[in-house]
Amino acid sequence: MKKIIISITVVLMMLTMTACGGKEKNIEGDLVTLMNKVYEGVEAPMLGQIELTEENLSFYVGAESLDFKEGLASEAMINAIAHSVVLIRMNEGADVEAAKKEIREKVNPAKWICVGVDEDKVIVDSRGDLIILILDNNIGTQIHENFKKLS
Repeated sequence: MKKIIISITVVLMMLTMTACGGKEKNIEGDLVTLMNKVYEGVEAPMLGQIELTEENLSFYVGAESLDFKEGLASEAMINAIAHSVVLIRMNEGADVEAAKKEIREKVNPAKWICVGVDEDKVIVDSRGDLIILILDNNIGTQIHENFKKLS
């Protein structure tokens, strides 16, 4: 009888842990606020922010089209500095992993005139429905760490 009770308890605990470990929670907040948070404590160049549209999507992330709700790019205002951070909030039910793969494969880390980012410095990650693309040779890791701390 004890073995049966212990077995049932173990199974229930496993089911409880599995239920809690499902899909990652979406990050709430508007993209401008979230973009400011990923830059906290980072010495970045002078930046301009650009809303992503279907027309400019391929320039910023390489993909021709994504199933996205909204997007924001933050780029160095001086073309001689290779720096870009893009936040993309995907539509509900969109395949985030497929979108990340497409961005990773199609983004051009040398899209600026005369400057570029090393291929191994390109970062594509996600939290829930939010994807980040970071192109920077120097401060990308700091920005990525801030992104991973968003809640």
